[in-house]
Amino acid sequence: MIRSIYYDANGKQRENLTVEEFTQALQAGKGLLWVDFEATPAEDDAPILLNIFGFHPLAVDDALQETHLAKVDDWENYLYIVMQSVSYTGGDEDIELTELDVFLGTNFIVTHHDLPIACLNRVWRACQQHERYLKLGADHILYKLADEMTVDYMQVVEAFDEEIEWIEDQVFERPSADMAQRIFILKRATMHLRRAVSPLREVLNRLARDDFAVVDKRDRVYFRDVYDHLVRLHDITEGLRDLVGGALDTYLSVINNRMNEVMKTLTVITTLFMPVSFLVGFFGMNFFIPDEPITLLMEKPFFIAVLVMMFITPISMLIWMRRRRWM
Repeated sequence: MIRSIYYDANGKQRENLTVEEFTQALQAGKGLLWVDFEATPAEDDAPILLNIFGFHPLAVDDALQETHLAKVDDWENYLYIVMQSVSYTGGDEDIELTELDVFLGTNFIVTHHDLPIACLNRVWRACQQHERYLKLGADHILYKLADEMTVDYMQVVEAFDEEIEWIEDQVFERPSADMAQRIFILKRATMHLRRAVSPLREVLNRLARDDFAVVDKRDRVYFRDVYDHLVRLHDITEGLRDLVGGALDTYLSVINNRMNEVMKTLTVITTLFMPVSFLVGFFGMNFFIPDEPITLLMEKPFFIAVLVMMFITPISMLIWMRRRRWM
């Protein structure tokens, strides 16, 4: 799907221009043209990007064929920018990163992506409803895209924080193998989030500080604001990684403590019955099978004494263990 918005020099806004009208809008030199390519075949996009917009083949090849981390390339008359949008559904799913390729010129902005991007759709609807965004220029549209993308990152971080809190609450009550799997998925997701935030932060740093011909100096302060958000977001991501590692350590500690409790209980039971087993083995428990040489041991008083000893011995050992604070 190829969609477009054109805000001309007379203040009129049009949508869904034809490919031929792209050339007229670019030659006008004023106004703003925004063309968005979503899930369109590469063979259809390449002629438009190469012939009508005049982008370099290497930049077009990067946008259509290759996958990159966030970066910015200066081609003098325009910038080629790669950003990664993020989404997270929670549960047993990892984060989803979608590449957004942006070509930024003085009077145009071209976006290309293979999957729908929520932050881009929000900015698109805002431009449709309020023409003031288009009046501010192409670089301001780029700022709005970066700002909305940062909002999505913030929401993912908040979802991670809630997930970690839930794990910390549940790990002491019902630790299970499913919880361990969930912790490992969350740990991998925070690592992927950190890998996406770090290069995006550098892109915004360059847009805020470098002298690009297509970025108005007055708009650098907006990119600096987004950069500050990403710096804070990067620090929060580092903290989340530590929290996930702490949750994993807590889970393993709880599992080990429960295993120790089970082993201690089994050890106590075994220890308590060891003297009973010794008495049974020593006397052979032949009270009901008279044997002439040991008639004295078959008498009833001795039998009762052995039974009393078998009851008193484990109870005495239990009291002794409690006094030694082994239980």
